[in-house]
Amino acid sequence: MLQSVYTPKEFKKIRAAGDIVARCFEFLTPHIRVGISTGDIDKMVAEFLREAGAKSSSLGYHGFPKHCCTSVNDVIVHGIPDDAAILKDGDIVNIDLTVEYKGYHADASRMFMVGNVAPGARKLVQVAQDAMNSAIAACGPGVPLSEIGRTIEAVVKPHGFSISRDFVGHGIGKTMHDEPQIYHFFEPAHNKIKMVPGMVFTIEPMINEGSEKCKIDPDGWTARTVDGKLSAQWEHTVGITEDGVLIFTEKMND
Repeated sequence: MLQSVYTPKEFKKIRAAGDIVARCFEFLTPHIRVGISTGDIDKMVAEFLREAGAKSSSLGYHGFPKHCCTSVNDVIVHGIPDDAAILKDGDIVNIDLTVEYKGYHADASRMFMVGNVAPGARKLVQVAQDAMNSAIAACGPGVPLSEIGRTIEAVVKPHGFSISRDFVGHGIGKTMHDEPQIYHFFEPAHNKIKMVPGMVFTIEPMINEGSEKCKIDPDGWTARTVDGKLSAQWEHTVGITEDGVLIFTEKMND
C-alpha cells in the first residue's frame, strides 16, 4: 500500500519537478483572461515545459491528447484543452498540470477566475482552496490517511457544498499515479494506514456547488457535474517528513 516512499535525495528530485510546475503556473497567470482559448493555454504549457527541459506527464497517458487539463465551470476534472473553447467573463477554470523532470513527477492544479466572477463562484473556489490547505496542514508522520478526508469534510460541509467521490488523490514520484489512494472524504478503512516519513502523494479535493455525482462526456475524459452546477479543485503534491509535511509544488526560492 505504501509504494510511494522516497529518500531525502529523491525528495530533492521531486521538488525540482514541482518547482517547474509552480513556475509554469506563474508564467500562465497573466494570460488567463477573457478571450483566450483553453487550446492556447495548452500551447503555452507545452512551450514552457520544452524550454524548462521537462515534459508533460499527461500527454499520451492512456491516450490523453494534451499537455494539461483545463476544466471550466461545471467540469469537475480532466477537461481537454480546445482551440474552440474560449474563456468568457465570469468563468472559473481549473488548470491541472503534471510534470516529469529527470524521471520524477509532480502534480498540481489551480483555479483561475476570469473577469467578473459571481460571489457564489468565488466562495466555491475559496472553500476548495481552504479544504486543500487544511488537509495539508493536518498531515504528518503517524497521522492516519483518513484524517485528510475528515479534515476536508469539516471545511466543506458547513457551506452546503459536496465532495466528488469519483476521483482521488494518489501516490506519485517515479510514476504519475501510484498507491496509496487519497480519499477526499472520510474513509474509515484508512484509519489503519498511517503516514510515514518519505511518503509522497497528492491532495486534490474536487468541490461541487450541487450534487457530488458526475457524468462523462463522449470524449471519455471530461467529467461534469450531473446538475450543471459549478465545480472547483485545488491540488498540491506533498511529502511527509520526520516532523511534518513538505509541499513540493510551490516555487523554490531564487
